[in-house]
Amino acid sequence: MLINGKQMHIHCTKGDVGRYVILPGDPGRCADIAALLDNPVHIASNREYTVYTGELLGEKVSVCSTGIGGPSTAIAVEELVECGADTLIRVGTSGGIDDAVRGGHVVVATGAVRQEGTTREYLPIEYPAVADFTVVSALRQACETLGYTTHVGVIQSKDSFYGEIRPEAVPVEGELKAKWEAWKRAGVLTSEMECAALMVVSACLRVRCGAVLNVLWNADAEEEPTVTPECAQRGVRAAVEAVKLLIQQDQK
Repeated sequence: MLINGKQMHIHCTKGDVGRYVILPGDPGRCADIAALLDNPVHIASNREYTVYTGELLGEKVSVCSTGIGGPSTAIAVEELVECGADTLIRVGTSGGIDDAVRGGHVVVATGAVRQEGTTREYLPIEYPAVADFTVVSALRQACETLGYTTHVGVIQSKDSFYGEIRPEAVPVEGELKAKWEAWKRAGVLTSEMECAALMVVSACLRVRCGAVLNVLWNADAEEEPTVTPECAQRGVRAAVEAVKLLIQQDQK
């Protein structure tokens, strides 16, 4: 939806963003990610959306924050695609579900449990939230090349951050705990709040997407969150390297 010639929320238009876009949640991280691009330029900032555009391997690449949760992520995806984006990679944080997924690890998501509300306004719940195979492959290769402890598989997307942290505080405690145990028994790797929306909206718009998640802690283990600058940069560096791989593949 255009207002004064620009997208209503991200305040961009065609030509402002590249076909490849890295999507952090926090607008405060955009400048640091953009610094890894060549010739980055600040394009716009509005609400939770901050946009930079630069280059990698001669191709235009952008960074756009999505805010927290599915609704704001869906808006970013819709408007970025209107501006010409066709390859979207989320970089975010998460809390491990599977016992093997610990703070400091990274997760490449192949799909997401749709335990949120946004995607139900796009497709029936029977439709899976899945990432693009080429993006997943590029992210996995990048993580392994960088030497990160990497897990690849299904993650969970939810709407309530504190429903994970302290489910006993809400009346539906039993439901939340039962679902958490089900995801754990099924091998779901980690929990976050945006991937399902990214994947389902991308599917509806016929564009590629993927996600790489920094794990801060395991929700069921007695460990402090791992929030060192080096750990926080792992997903970012993996996303940048994956974009380079995708550019090389696409140029062929």
